[in-house]
Amino acid sequence: MTKQFVTVDEYISSFPEDVQIILKEVRRTIRSAVAAADETISYQIPTITLDGKYLVHFAAWKNHLALYPTPTGDQAFEQEIAPYRAAKSTVRFPLRKPIPYDLIRRIVELRVNQRVGSGE
Repeated sequence: MTKQFVTVDEYISSFPEDVQIILKEVRRTIRSAVAAADETISYQIPTITLDGKYLVHFAAWKNHLALYPTPTGDQAFEQEIAPYRAAKSTVRFPLRKPIPYDLIRRIVELRVNQRVGSGE
């Protein structure tokens, strides 16, 4: 049976130390971009919420870190995330390459702006 996580800390601690470091930094990056955010576990992965609604999920897999949903941006933004885009609303960052934390921050900020603008 798959482990059922209750907290984000519990989720992060289930990974090897090198991956825990990455997950902690992703969490810190997201939380610093959205100071009023809360967090929970949804679909057994860390989920950042804002005003009680899901904002972004992040998860570690065998070879990558995934972040979703990923908003659509202008042409420059789309070109920057293109190497990481795995699906329409998912980006994957290889765990064995430097994680672009600044890009993760911009993804989250754009997600907040688009959500607020849409009245979501």
